[in-house]
Amino acid sequence: MPYLHAPEDLGEVVGEEPSYRVDQLHDWLYRTPVLHAEDMTNLPGRLRAQLAETLWPFKVEMEQESDRGTTKKWLFRAPDGAAIETVLMGYRRRATLCISSQAGCALACTFCATGQFGFERHLEAGEIVAQVAYARAFLRQIGMPGVPDRLTNVVFMGMGEPLANYARVREALRRMIEVMGMSARSITVSTVGVVPGINRLAEDPWPVYLAISLHAADDELRSSLVPINRRYPIEKLEEAAWNYFEKKGRRLSIEWTMMDGVNDTDDQARKLAAIAKRLRAHVNLIALNPTPLSEERSSSRLHIAEFARVLESLGVNVTIRDTRGKDIDAACGQLRIMAGNSPEAG
Repeated sequence: MPYLHAPEDLGEVVGEEPSYRVDQLHDWLYRTPVLHAEDMTNLPGRLRAQLAETLWPFKVEMEQESDRGTTKKWLFRAPDGAAIETVLMGYRRRATLCISSQAGCALACTFCATGQFGFERHLEAGEIVAQVAYARAFLRQIGMPGVPDRLTNVVFMGMGEPLANYARVREALRRMIEVMGMSARSITVSTVGVVPGINRLAEDPWPVYLAISLHAADDELRSSLVPINRRYPIEKLEEAAWNYFEKKGRRLSIEWTMMDGVNDTDDQARKLAAIAKRLRAHVNLIALNPTPLSEERSSSRLHIAEFARVLESLGVNVTIRDTRGKDIDAACGQLRIMAGNSPEAG
C-alpha cells in the first residue's frame, strides 16, 4: 500500500521498474492524487494493475451525502477491520476536510460518540495522509456543486485525540506540508488538552493552528466531561496553550460544544471569557450533535446565541459554528456505530 510507505521509500513499491517511475508515482500520490490506479496514465499497465488493489490503505465501506451535495462523509475500513471516518465540507470559497487520527479514542469524553466505544488503535501516518489524498482526488475528479475543486483546509477534529498519537500525526503533518505542498496555515490540530503534546507541537517547525477543545471553564465540570482534565487541569492547559501562542505567533481557538443545562450558563460564559482573554483566543461555539449513548442534549439556537452575546459583551471574539451533516450521522463516531461498531455490537 503506497501511502503506508514514506514518500522517500516508494522505490519499494515500483520494484524493478525504472527509477523515474518513483517520481511519477510520487506525483500521483501526493501532488495530483487520483481515485483509481487506472487513472495514473503515464504508468505502464502492469504497474497500474499491481497498484489497483493496494492504492488506498482502506476500502470505502459507506458514503453519505448531505447539504445538497456539499457535505460528504466516508467510512473507510482498513484491512484489519479498523474504521476511519472522514468528513468533507464544501463552501463557496473553500473545502474543509475533517480527518481522524485514531480508530476510536481512549479519552472517554462523555458527549463524544467516538469515546463511547473505546480505543482500537492509532492510525498510521499513511492512513492519515490517505484521507487527505482521497478528498483531494474526489474534489478534482468528481467535485461538489458550487465548491472549489481543491482542498483548502484540513482539521484534525475527527475520531481520536491527535496528540495522543503524536509521532504519527507529526509525520502526517510533514508529508502534508513538505511533500503535498499544503500550507501549514491551512491545517488545524485540535486537542482536548494533552499538555505534553502541545509542548512538543510548539517545538515543531510548522505554524499550524491549535484548537483547544475546552467545553467547560472550571476543573470540576471539565473533569466530569473531559476526564483527562484530572491529569492536565485547566491551569496547566492554559500554560501550554500560551507557550504555543508565544512560539508560533498564531491565534488559538477554543472549541466549546454547547450542552443544554451543562455548560451553557452565564457563569460558564464569564469563566470562559476570562480564559479566552488571557489566551487572546477566538471561541467557536458548536451545537452538540447528540449521540445514542449520551444523555446530553444540545442547547437551543436561542440559548447559543445568548451565550455568544454574553461572550461578546465581555470582549471575546466568538463564532457560532455552522453545523453540517446532522442528517448523515456526522458527529465523530456515529457512522461507525451505524455500521455495527457500537459497544453492543462487540
